[in-house]
Amino acid sequence: MKVSELARRAEVTAETVRHYTREGLLHPQRDPDNGYQLFDQADLERLRFIQRARTLGFSVAEIGEILSHADQGDSPCPMVRDLLASRLPQIRARIRELEALASRMEQALDAWAEMPDGTPDGHSLCRLIESFPEAASSHCSRAGEERQ
Repeated sequence: MKVSELARRAEVTAETVRHYTREGLLHPQRDPDNGYQLFDQADLERLRFIQRARTLGFSVAEIGEILSHADQGDSPCPMVRDLLASRLPQIRARIRELEALASRMEQALDAWAEMPDGTPDGHSLCRLIESFPEAASSHCSRAGEERQ
């Protein structure tokens, strides 16, 4: 099957198929007559596996490692467990950060509900943001700096 057929059957875009092919996760054959990439049922199953792995938060590089282990006949399952176990605390911490951010945003919207809009005047850029307590804004910038 061609790229478009594989994409349709896997319910992804053709560009997704091309991307995974460029990344080395899919290995199509070439039609000798026209050079088109040709995929088979194994490629469809592999693409569905890739999509499931992406749903679990695995990066393209990590999926490449998983597939490489499997292609060599080794079980990637221990590595998969370790990756998820190490990532889960990070995800939970990020959720806490996002919950705190949502709370700060709600506080800001409540505080700004009755405040008028202002025009930048050389001393003020946006009175709404400038009126927000310093501690919350400095926490935001520190969290952003730590992630970079």
